[in-house]
Amino acid sequence: MTVYDQIGRTYRTTRRPDARIAAQVASALSGMGSVVNVGAGAGSYEPAGTAVGVEPSSTMIGQRPAGSAPCVRAVAEALPLRSGSVDAALAVLTIHHWSDLEAGIAQLRRVARRRIVILTWDQEVFDEFWLVREYLPAAAAVSAGHAVPLPRLAELLGGARVEPVPVPHDCTDGFGAAFWRRPAAYLDRGVRAGISMLAQAEPSALAAGLAALARDLDSGAWEERHRELTALDRFDAGYRLVVSDQPG
Repeated sequence: MTVYDQIGRTYRTTRRPDARIAAQVASALSGMGSVVNVGAGAGSYEPAGTAVGVEPSSTMIGQRPAGSAPCVRAVAEALPLRSGSVDAALAVLTIHHWSDLEAGIAQLRRVARRRIVILTWDQEVFDEFWLVREYLPAAAAVSAGHAVPLPRLAELLGGARVEPVPVPHDCTDGFGAAFWRRPAAYLDRGVRAGISMLAQAEPSALAAGLAALARDLDSGAWEERHRELTALDRFDAGYRLVVSDQPG
């Protein structure tokens, strides 16, 4: 059983792709005629040219909507595709779950003729996010334990450019920092179940921080402390799009 067979059961409702982030991903894949989506999950952010998805969790594959690209059950470290069989490889918020990062990146480079696009995060920036800094250090520890340093990722890719991916204030995709301006959402157990750093942390390690957040929301202390956030439409929580053009 994969980790997402356990924590991915509600992804169709809690992790709906955000159109603005999808547009940025699509722009990074512009001109790519065929794409493999590695760690495809329920199909979020798959462009129209997706030839195939690759996903190890049957729970996630079962949530893919009708009309999605075909999806095979396999892992990034052993992609069941011929070398150079697609124009591009896409990996969205998945590389931190791979058992062997180096092998997985090598596989992306093997199958993609032209480009690799990876959505991940910069842990140094994410560590400053109010949720993990002020309330849930246990979740920060889970995130840090999985994080891939961007210089290391660029090295494995043979070079890459990095684009910030700001999070809209009304983001529809409920990942870790999606609710930066809607703090009460983090008190919802269903929301937390769709965020891997919270779902994988020990509940007892989160209890005190969640109780403190609830108190601060009730008293108005959170709003007073973070008043500047209410004026922002987008927020940089450290999410990054890493784009690597492969040698022809």
